[in-house]
Amino acid sequence: MRPYSPDLASAGRPNDRAELIRVAALELFAARGYSLTTMDEIGERAGIRGPSVYKHVRSKQDLLAGIMRHTMDALLEGQRVALASSSDAETRLRRVAEAHVRYHARHAAEAFVGNREIGSLDQPHRDDVLDRRAAYERGLRQLIVEGVESGRFRPPSVRLASYAILDMGMGVAMWFRPDGELSEDEVVYQYGEMALRIVGA
Repeated sequence: MRPYSPDLASAGRPNDRAELIRVAALELFAARGYSLTTMDEIGERAGIRGPSVYKHVRSKQDLLAGIMRHTMDALLEGQRVALASSSDAETRLRRVAEAHVRYHARHAAEAFVGNREIGSLDQPHRDDVLDRRAAYERGLRQLIVEGVESGRFRPPSVRLASYAILDMGMGVAMWFRPDGELSEDEVVYQYGEMALRIVGA
């Protein structure tokens, strides 16, 4: 079986200045951290002179919040598409887990910044991102609950099963390399298998 790959629009090369700035900020936040990155450095990396950066973005904080919201929105959309792709509990769980793993394999910088810099967000940005995270986990947990109720899944704890699947997938961003021993599809498929084992399918 070919691992699940949702038909979502993928990011291409930046085609406007706001996107150039976003990509530059993402790369610097991932490499140096939010607190050590300046707007001048972001502008320089994007090829835009310092003051001109503010014509396209209001602040470094808004850049970070936008990056983290974009990450969560992409994950939520991937989950939504996976959930809608089948009525079978095991197939849906496999596809949700595979979409989660595939995103983290392809977007290591976004995953790294999203996990490390949540404490750098000011309010109301922090609660906004945390609400999206909670919705994402609830979507997976509700799927597991439905599998339990239908007799297809038998996890010792629904909540711990959902956390384990999410944590397992997030870890892929730390070690996966496209030129590594395993291809993206191989990793995605095997993690889908492990997700099913976690819920006792």
